[in-house]
Amino acid sequence: MGEAALPPPKYAEPTTKNVEEGLKRADGITGLYEGNVFEASPEDRRQIGVVSASFLIFNRVIGTGIFSTPSTILSLTGSVGLSLFMWVVGTLIAMAGTAVYLEWGTAIPKNGGEKNYLEYVYRKPKFLATAMFAAYAFLLGWTAGNSVIFGEYILNAAGVEVNRWNQRGIGLACVTVALLIHSCALKWGLRLQNLLGAIKLIIILIIVVTGWAALAGHLKVDPPDNFTDAFAGTKGSGYGIVTALYNVIWSFIGYSNANYALSETRNPVRTLKIAAPIAIISVGILYMLVNIAYFAAVPKEDIISSGQIVAASFFRNVFGTRAEKVMSVFVALSAFGNVLSVLFSQGRIVQELGREGVLPFSKIWASNWPFNSPAAGLAEHWLVSIIVMLAPPPGDAYNFLLNLISYPLSIVNVFVSGGLVYIYLTREKNFPLWAPGIRATLPVTVFFLLSNVYLVIAPYVPPDAGENVYNDLPYYLHCVVALAVFAVGGIYYIVWTIVLPRLGGYVLVKETVVDADGWSRSVFTRMPVNQVVTSQEEEE
Repeated sequence: MGEAALPPPKYAEPTTKNVEEGLKRADGITGLYEGNVFEASPEDRRQIGVVSASFLIFNRVIGTGIFSTPSTILSLTGSVGLSLFMWVVGTLIAMAGTAVYLEWGTAIPKNGGEKNYLEYVYRKPKFLATAMFAAYAFLLGWTAGNSVIFGEYILNAAGVEVNRWNQRGIGLACVTVALLIHSCALKWGLRLQNLLGAIKLIIILIIVVTGWAALAGHLKVDPPDNFTDAFAGTKGSGYGIVTALYNVIWSFIGYSNANYALSETRNPVRTLKIAAPIAIISVGILYMLVNIAYFAAVPKEDIISSGQIVAASFFRNVFGTRAEKVMSVFVALSAFGNVLSVLFSQGRIVQELGREGVLPFSKIWASNWPFNSPAAGLAEHWLVSIIVMLAPPPGDAYNFLLNLISYPLSIVNVFVSGGLVYIYLTREKNFPLWAPGIRATLPVTVFFLLSNVYLVIAPYVPPDAGENVYNDLPYYLHCVVALAVFAVGGIYYIVWTIVLPRLGGYVLVKETVVDADGWSRSVFTRMPVNQVVTSQEEEE
């Protein structure tokens, strides 16, 4: 985190004025905290174009959510009509979020995503936003959920009964292969992501077309008639609605995925402006058509009882048992594509935190050794994902992982969108250099802000009897764990920037350096307070 302390200079008696001015001057190079978006990155690493950026988003968004969450959403809402309405609301929130992240990404086109945006607008206390985001990015295993689903669909295809350890053992193999590919063969990892994204698109189109055939009566079972009295059985529970919405939002997570790799993107502003809207609009349309296909072919009761393999049940009803197994393999490939995409972006967030000098042993996390890839950051996320994957009890594993990712993301989105609202309202005074390539507009940003405020508050409302999404865990556990993660970041901030500097008599000075590999990174130096004072007096 810090380099060795500089040798002590000739001391001078400090005064209140020159200490304050000296500290400010010594700590003047603070990147985004001073509105500076400087970053150096070698041109040969800019390998991401419009197609790859679109698939980065497409692969991240379409993991297993659309193949596994409709069962939970229908169970929580109680009716086909309200379930479909949840998907409409989730699509609107995702499109608003895409617009917000488009504005941020085109204004600050560098790796790191939300870390950069929070630093830019929440400047005091300096480094608090960075430390709390660092805990969020460092301690949550985003690839765990889809790795678990990968294992479940592989076992379903093989006709093997799913238990706690065989499912998670295959999930462990899935995330490990993704780690090796992205660490050792960056170009091939991107190519594989694109290929799996294309396969995923084909699978979804097959489901959509098959749904039309099901609506025409071509089924192996009796038609389910789900669209007659579509709102029958609707539940009005606040807990059920918000949890269903979390499941929808989980299925859309990833609209910001290209923002994490903008330092590796060719012409990043233009690429992002094209890729993000294409990916999210097409996903929103396809999600609605897939849900209609499910309801056209599978009875409500079967959808609810199918759990995370509703897509397999759909193909069994339309084509028979053999088709169910084939579909399970395809959905597993979809999950693997998502794991590749998530690990790609999360490894770069960890690397960016290392390049900013925020994490302990920052030089390791910032490194591109030995394969010219962020292998250390990828390995860190791999390790956390394994821990998160193995910890929850079997029946609650998937839903806990889903909520543990969705809830803290809603908290981050509150501050990201709230910060953009603040920029809109105070731009002339506080952000005169704000020049994004595209604007979300104030109404869209406020809508995204309010929707996420709701998602942050609503989970604390106790569920009605029988509605708890967990079998054995408290309904609020994911909220408590998420807040604990942010609290760890707050504690780290206090120790790193306040307690240790006061005990050691130094100030953290942040400077930007360019390494031999062409990448810029930040280095924190522990400068003794008396040296700062002496330097200030000499200049005067």
